[in-house]
Amino acid sequence: MIAAFIFFAHYIFTIIIFTKKWQDENLSGALLNIGLIGVLFAVGWTMTTMLAKIVMEPEGFGIYYDRDTFALTLLALAEYFFYRMYYKDAFIEAGTEKQ
Repeated sequence: MIAAFIFFAHYIFTIIIFTKKWQDENLSGALLNIGLIGVLFAVGWTMTTMLAKIVMEPEGFGIYYDRDTFALTLLALAEYFFYRMYYKDAFIEAGTEKQ
Protein backbone atom coordinates (compact mmCIF):
# COMPACT_ATOMS: atom_id res chain seq x y z
CA MET A 1 0.00 0.00 0.00
CA ILE A 2 2.80 2.42 0.85
CA ALA A 3 4.66 1.47 -2.31
CA ALA A 4 1.53 2.17 -4.37
CA PHE A 5 1.25 5.62 -2.80
CA ILE A 6 4.91 6.36 -3.62
CA PHE A 7 4.42 5.24 -7.23
CA PHE A 8 1.27 7.37 -7.47
CA ALA A 9 3.13 10.40 -6.09
CA HIS A 10 5.81 9.92 -8.75
CA TYR A 11 3.13 9.66 -11.43
CA ILE A 12 1.43 12.88 -10.30
CA PHE A 13 4.78 14.69 -10.11
CA THR A 14 5.65 13.53 -13.62
CA ILE A 15 2.31 14.77 -14.98
CA ILE A 16 2.76 18.16 -13.26
CA ILE A 17 6.28 18.64 -14.62
CA PHE A 18 5.23 17.52 -18.09
CA THR A 19 2.35 19.99 -18.16
CA LYS A 20 4.40 22.86 -16.74
CA LYS A 21 7.31 22.36 -19.15
CA TRP A 22 4.98 21.88 -22.12
CA GLN A 23 3.31 25.21 -21.35
CA ASP A 24 6.52 27.13 -20.57
CA GLU A 25 8.82 25.61 -23.20
CA ASN A 26 7.59 23.12 -25.80
CA LEU A 27 6.73 19.46 -26.25
CA SER A 28 10.33 18.34 -26.74
CA GLY A 29 11.40 20.07 -23.51
CA ALA A 30 8.56 18.39 -21.66
CA LEU A 31 9.47 14.96 -23.04
CA LEU A 32 13.12 15.54 -22.16
CA ASN A 33 12.16 16.30 -18.56
CA ILE A 34 10.02 13.14 -18.43
CA GLY A 35 13.00 11.15 -19.67
CA LEU A 36 15.19 12.71 -16.99
CA ILE A 37 12.68 11.84 -14.29
CA GLY A 38 12.39 8.26 -15.60
CA VAL A 39 16.15 7.70 -15.74
CA LEU A 40 16.70 9.19 -12.28
CA PHE A 41 13.87 7.04 -10.91
CA ALA A 42 15.30 3.83 -12.39
CA VAL A 43 18.90 4.50 -11.39
CA GLY A 44 17.91 5.88 -7.99
CA TRP A 45 15.70 2.91 -7.17
CA THR A 46 18.52 0.54 -8.08
CA MET A 47 20.97 2.39 -5.86
CA THR A 48 18.60 2.66 -2.90
CA THR A 49 17.74 -1.04 -3.25
CA MET A 50 21.43 -1.90 -2.94
CA LEU A 51 21.61 0.27 0.17
CA ALA A 52 18.44 -1.27 1.59
CA LYS A 53 19.85 -4.79 1.12
CA ILE A 54 22.76 -3.83 3.37
CA VAL A 55 20.55 -2.25 6.03
CA MET A 56 17.57 -4.61 6.44
CA GLU A 57 16.16 -8.06 5.83
CA PRO A 58 13.72 -8.77 2.95
CA GLU A 59 10.77 -8.90 5.36
CA GLY A 60 11.43 -5.33 6.49
CA PHE A 61 9.26 -3.95 9.28
CA GLY A 62 6.12 -5.85 8.40
CA ILE A 63 3.79 -6.74 5.59
CA TYR A 64 3.27 -3.14 4.44
CA TYR A 65 6.83 -1.86 4.83
CA ASP A 66 9.23 -4.38 3.34
CA ARG A 67 12.71 -3.77 1.95
CA ASP A 68 11.46 -2.57 -1.44
CA THR A 69 9.16 -0.02 0.19
CA PHE A 70 12.07 1.15 2.33
CA ALA A 71 14.14 1.62 -0.84
CA LEU A 72 11.31 3.57 -2.46
CA THR A 73 11.03 5.77 0.63
CA LEU A 74 14.76 6.54 0.52
CA LEU A 75 14.44 7.30 -3.17
CA ALA A 76 11.48 9.61 -2.63
CA LEU A 77 13.37 11.56 0.03
CA ALA A 78 16.45 11.92 -2.13
CA GLU A 79 14.36 12.92 -5.15
CA TYR A 80 12.45 15.47 -3.11
CA PHE A 81 15.60 17.40 -2.26
CA PHE A 82 17.10 17.02 -5.73
CA TYR A 83 13.98 18.10 -7.61
CA ARG A 84 13.42 20.95 -5.17
CA MET A 85 16.79 22.35 -6.25
CA TYR A 86 16.44 21.40 -9.93
CA TYR A 87 12.94 22.82 -10.45
CA LYS A 88 13.15 25.72 -7.97
CA ASP A 89 12.47 28.31 -10.69
CA ALA A 90 9.55 26.40 -12.18
CA PHE A 91 7.20 26.95 -9.25
CA ILE A 92 7.25 30.43 -7.77
CA GLU A 93 4.17 31.83 -6.08
CA ALA A 94 2.67 34.98 -7.50
CA GLY A 95 4.25 38.08 -5.99
CA THR A 96 7.24 36.32 -4.43
CA GLU A 97 9.67 36.40 -7.34
CA LYS A 98 12.95 38.30 -7.07
CA GLN A 99 13.07 41.75 -8.59
